[in-house]
Amino acid sequence: MSLTVVGSMAFDALETPFGKTDKIVGGAATYISLSASYFVEPVNVVSVVGGDFDQDHIKLMHQRNISTEGVQVKENEKSFFWSGRYFNDMNSRETLVTELNVLGDFDPIIPESYQGCEYLMLGNLAPQVQRTVIERLNVRPKLVVMDTMNFWMDIALDALKETIALVDVLSINDEEARQLSGEYSLVKAAKVIMAMGPKFLIIKKGEHGALLFNEDKVFFAPALPLEEVFDPTGAGDTFAGGFIGYIASTNDTSFENMKRAVIYGSALASFCVEKFGTERLKNLIQEEIDARVQQFVNLVKFTTIEQ
Repeated sequence: MSLTVVGSMAFDALETPFGKTDKIVGGAATYISLSASYFVEPVNVVSVVGGDFDQDHIKLMHQRNISTEGVQVKENEKSFFWSGRYFNDMNSRETLVTELNVLGDFDPIIPESYQGCEYLMLGNLAPQVQRTVIERLNVRPKLVVMDTMNFWMDIALDALKETIALVDVLSINDEEARQLSGEYSLVKAAKVIMAMGPKFLIIKKGEHGALLFNEDKVFFAPALPLEEVFDPTGAGDTFAGGFIGYIASTNDTSFENMKRAVIYGSALASFCVEKFGTERLKNLIQEEIDARVQQFVNLVKFTTIEQ
């Protein structure tokens, strides 16, 4: 099954209680595509970078059978850059620098080889850009998954709602769900948001797991208790990559299969936070992924007294 991922490829500079980095490769499309590549191939990427982007990372993507034909390179401009500092609880952070650079006027180009993709993952970008991608595909994919954030709710709410109406699955965190819906209860929030168009809603709760909603059905996946969370940057995008990658590999969009996909996404995200940036995602082996998924199964498995 073919998967197309749209999002940023960028540089990040990070500071956590465990250390700090200079510029390292990041961006939503980077994390999503690396994560998804463990389940489906090829993964087709639509993005934009400057002439300063790390060519070694492009080579790594090619080694993981990730196509960069849809990645525009603007030689005389700089790549998107974000710098942030995480506080001791690792759930809150402070943005130090945001430089849009090439992302400021990103006009996504869909190569002919990407047309006809069955699965589409829209990473966090301006909702107008996300909508443009959907409109430029000749055939609507079997499943469209979208990630967004409160920034777009603040400055482009109408455009955001127009794009949300076009997708099948929306993925946001609990704070964003409450802002978008105007409801504090996440169950009520889910009903309001699904009425905007998506059939499925994922509400991410960081170290407290994730919720999956569909009609009146709800599934909760815990987060894996880890001894150390080294760097949470990209964990949400890694989750999204594992989620859509697993669904594409099974070609099954049922609620039951999405429950499994949430666990696989959570498993990949648990690897991501163990090192800075994409370092942990570069060379995973299938046995590691299977063992991590089994840890999730063991975490919630139980029998009733009657049994």
